[in-house]
Amino acid sequence: MTIHPWEQPPAGQAAVAVDRIAQALPRIATDRTIMRGPYMEDFDVFADLVTSDRGRYVSGPLTREGAWDDFIQLTASWILRGAGLWTVEHQDDKRVLGFVLLGHETRDPEPELGFLFTQEAEGEGYAFEAAEKARNNAWNALSFDTLVSYIDPENDRAIALAKRLGAIKDDGMHDGCEIWRHPRPEYDL
Repeated sequence: MTIHPWEQPPAGQAAVAVDRIAQALPRIATDRTIMRGPYMEDFDVFADLVTSDRGRYVSGPLTREGAWDDFIQLTASWILRGAGLWTVEHQDDKRVLGFVLLGHETRDPEPELGFLFTQEAEGEGYAFEAAEKARNNAWNALSFDTLVSYIDPENDRAIALAKRLGAIKDDGMHDGCEIWRHPRPEYDL
């Protein structure tokens, strides 16, 4: 695997600035995980996911350069839109389990709740815990008006997760994906 120069962690004053910015991003605890803004060190896990066969459900598999472009776009979303990519790590051993996104990517008609987890984390309920917290954050802290998950029709695990979260499938499609709508809670926020 080739590590490109732009993947190197910052040093000196730039590292201090990165730490300061990262501390400003919301951290959310679930029963077993911490959701936090992404660090440079998380990129390898992200790249492994989206450059592998698992990436076929997120417009991939991508090249490592494409993975980097996606990673920085989803991370920059925090600054530009107030929401973005969370790294989901295990509370006990700090291993990265996957990623949850509250974002509004290019060409998407509505903000999205996205989720991408390692194979080792699947079937353990981590994705549900994190996605539920992110969804609640969209409604409660960010006052989103709408929230959907764009899911490849062949991604049975993601569809099952969307259903478990209470999402309802829309009739339409977007960019080859089914649209799973997360109903806004009926109580006053």
